[in-house]
Amino acid sequence: MSKQQLKFIALFSGIAVSLLLYFINPFGVDKSAAKVLAIAGLMITWWVTEALPMPVVALLPIILFPLLKIAKLDEAAAPYANPVIFLFMGGFMLGLAIEKWSLHKRIALNIIRITGTSGNRIVLGFILATGLLSMWLSNTATTMMMFPIALSVIHVMKENHKGQGSLTNFSLSIMLAIAYASNIGGIATIIGTPPNVAYVGYISKKYNYDIGFVDWMLICTPLAVLLLISLYWVMVKWLFPNRIQSDDSTRQLIQNELQLLGPLSVAEKRVLAVFIGTALLWITRDIINNLQDLFKLDDTMIAVMCAVALFICPSGSKEASNDSLLEWGDTSKMAWGILLLFGGGISLATSLEKAGLMEQLGGWLAQFSGNAFLLVLVITIVSIFISEVMSNVAQVIVFAPVVSSLADALHMNPILLGIPMTLAASCASMMPMGTPPNAIVFASGHIKFRQMAKAGFVMNVVAIILVTLFCWFLLPSLIKI
Repeated sequence: MSKQQLKFIALFSGIAVSLLLYFINPFGVDKSAAKVLAIAGLMITWWVTEALPMPVVALLPIILFPLLKIAKLDEAAAPYANPVIFLFMGGFMLGLAIEKWSLHKRIALNIIRITGTSGNRIVLGFILATGLLSMWLSNTATTMMMFPIALSVIHVMKENHKGQGSLTNFSLSIMLAIAYASNIGGIATIIGTPPNVAYVGYISKKYNYDIGFVDWMLICTPLAVLLLISLYWVMVKWLFPNRIQSDDSTRQLIQNELQLLGPLSVAEKRVLAVFIGTALLWITRDIINNLQDLFKLDDTMIAVMCAVALFICPSGSKEASNDSLLEWGDTSKMAWGILLLFGGGISLATSLEKAGLMEQLGGWLAQFSGNAFLLVLVITIVSIFISEVMSNVAQVIVFAPVVSSLADALHMNPILLGIPMTLAASCASMMPMGTPPNAIVFASGHIKFRQMAKAGFVMNVVAIILVTLFCWFLLPSLIKI
């Protein structure tokens, strides 16, 4: 079957699901709510089947909500200018500057140089480097940065292999490690991955409560570190042991790459200064706000300030085309589609909530409300496995109102259900389509589907256990609404 035929099947599947939901009305909702449910079915089906690019599907509320008299045009379009979108845009621009001046490569190579060059230590080096970068950059960008470095290391290992150990397991481990560490590192900070930003934005809008950058890191950074340690153990000690000893040629490759980069350029130093300054402002925002009344900072303002600073600050480069650390032409590489996806998802989620549909889904989850710990566990399990087949951004946007309404009905802190749902959505590890990093490394040819499914299932179980325990024991004392 051709790609075009599959596309038409996916398109008609979405339309069929939409019509069935409207005319059969399985939840017995009123006519207005049935319209919203039908649009949700259409958008989610097209997201899952990738019938159209996800950002294109995210534009449907602007067309269908006014057309079907669900919401006025200005109401449907307002979420596309949500402050959360500008927060993520600022983070994207910082990532572009780091990539443009090769600062990411220098950080990664130095971490690998420090960890050593045996098979296990190289995998550990990639896990640490990828996880650290993904805390501040998107998981997709981080994977794309680390991918060519990993291929180079695998190539050198093959050329100099002396027959000891398993190169197949080494190649498999390093590729899976890049994808999974990108996903895991992203949960450590609010800006590390789109679902975090989406959920923080939802909480801010619904409860008028801003989850602080430091508050998030107090819980999620230790959790991410434990998940990265677990990833290392699962990859090299349990599932795919490589038993490759330290190799001089691999060590030389790392040294050569660092020598080619040379000393820190003026531009790299300035990007690093903006990066550190931005991170410090995010971390100390509450302290600054409490010390004075002249102005009040928030994470979105800081992110946009960072972005503007990158366009203002001269690069110090002798190349005439690089007057500033970032030029507007550099933003052509930015994932603008993600910003549209945010807007469409928020618009859909708002309408679903207004139509009362989220309360009904929350009603199904409420059957587990007799045991609060079991409820957190079930939500974590449902979230992590749904994200294997659905965009984690769209998933969080759709399910945030569900778990929040459920928490309100049970008089629970909504964070106690919402954060495990959000974190679990970033931990999908079984399917190539689960997250963009999974798809990128799967395309390398070093991974078979059953191997990814096997390793991913184990990491899913580890993530479910750690996310549930961390959120259950730490969240109530650290974040209160």
